Amino acid sequence: MNTTWIIIWAVVLAVLVGVLVYLYFKGNKLQKEQAESREKLLTQSQQVTMLVIDKKRMPLKESGLPQVVIDSTPKRMRRAKVPVVKAKIGPRVTNLIADEEVYDLIPVKAEIRAMVSGIYITSINNFRKAPVPEPEKKGLMDKLRSKGTKASRELAENQKEADKAAEKKAKKNASKNAGQNNNQNSGKHSGSKSKKKKKK
Repeated sequence: MNTTWIIIWAVVLAVLVGVLVYLYFKGNKLQKEQAESREKLLTQSQQVTMLVIDKKRMPLKESGLPQVVIDSTPKRMRRAKVPVVKAKIGPRVTNLIADEEVYDLIPVKAEIRAMVSGIYITSINNFRKAPVPEPEKKGLMDKLRSKGTKASRELAENQKEADKAAEKKAKKNASKNAGQNNNQNSGKHSGSKSKKKKKK
């Protein structure tokens, strides 16, 4: 009887460990994908001056965003609340999605300069120094999402620093190898010259 329970608990523990390992690697993969997509957004961003009319967290399907965006979002994510900013850009009024870390910094009924990629606000400059409303109370999912965004941003920055360090090291090694090759070649040339002199 005791042996049977030990086997059952061992199987349960093995399954739990397997699930945790899967979630860990899956989470890392998602964070890397988020970091890559954010990097693309930042490189494609353009500065836009806009008048912010209103802002609110609301379900994606009620956000007033283009239907193409809603249709391309997985169904289970359409009920999730997103930080929506209603703004006037030139003569046109449009709805945009703000980055989680930027959303609380956006003033309402004020003119701002923002870096925008498509319908996504990546950063802002409140150059009019307009007062910013108090941050909205976040639900559990919003808190988790903002933590995930922050973690993916930190991961992207760490990856960028690691890539720079690796590139710098590679250049240093390449220049070192080039110097060694030059020294070897010059040694060979001097050796061949001395042999020619001896023959003469």
